Amino acid sequence: MTFQSPWRLLLLIAVAALLVTYVLMRRRRSRYAVRFTNLRLLDKVAPDRPAWRRHVPASLFLAMLALLVVGFARPTDEVRVPRERAVVMVAVDVSLSMTATDVAPDRLAAAKDAARGFVDGLPETFSVGLVGFAGSASVVVAPVTDRGVLDAGIERLADGGTGRQGTAIGEAIYASLDAAAGVDPADPPPARIVILSDGSNTAGRDPDEAAAAALGAGVPVDTIAFGTAEGTISGPGGGQAVPVDGETLRAVAEQAAGSYHEAASAGELRAVYDDINTTVGYTTQIQDVSARFIGIALALAALAAIASMVWFARLP
Repeated sequence: MTFQSPWRLLLLIAVAALLVTYVLMRRRRSRYAVRFTNLRLLDKVAPDRPAWRRHVPASLFLAMLALLVVGFARPTDEVRVPRERAVVMVAVDVSLSMTATDVAPDRLAAAKDAARGFVDGLPETFSVGLVGFAGSASVVVAPVTDRGVLDAGIERLADGGTGRQGTAIGEAIYASLDAAAGVDPADPPPARIVILSDGSNTAGRDPDEAAAAALGAGVPVDTIAFGTAEGTISGPGGGQAVPVDGETLRAVAEQAAGSYHEAASAGELRAVYDDINTTVGYTTQIQDVSARFIGIALALAALAAIASMVWFARLP
């Protein structure tokens, strides 16, 4: 937190002086009571009061003054505010390994369901696009605001088979960058890429170079490694192991200023998407937060008045 008018904080010295004066006056009154020898008369003119209650209104009043001074100094802080517009590209691995059933009913079906929830949770003003990738990458849905079109595109994502060998993470990044760049070239909105895959890169261009291109374009790339170490798919010679491998995805996220996540179940994947949603949908801005302190100060003033009226039948 910083202050636009830090010199105004010098007024806290005056608040501290009031505190010192209050303490000295209370001690002086205590010494006077000790010197007063007529105890019967003292009981009438200075009846006993609860030891701690008598300090509450004054403490609340001084705290109120301190908070008002802080607010007067115009404090600023980082504040999360909703984005008004953005482009989000969701890239989903549709290679044959995504048919593994270690995640019920299978990796790709669970990924589709979670992607629908993620897209539906984004602000309606966001343009969202969809990329499917295996040995190559293609834009299934260009960035649009129509969630119905996106849901239909997610349903059309291929489920593996002929022509779906390999994992081209780098190509998915390049395809997403190209699609995002086509949204309002005159005034491009901020963009972000979210990639879900279960393996390392085995085809296409180098993902490190793609991540560098995304970083240069100012487009963060979030990655999700989805699946478990026990994943298998059917093959000519029986079951073929397809354990999740997130090393490439982790490196891409680190290089492209994004975040890396792992999910081993449909529930975990939904939680990951929810976490990414809070990042995608908001931005951080420096704003004046003096209203926070003024609001709390007013609440303390009300509490001081209530306490004084209830306990002492007067305002502080």
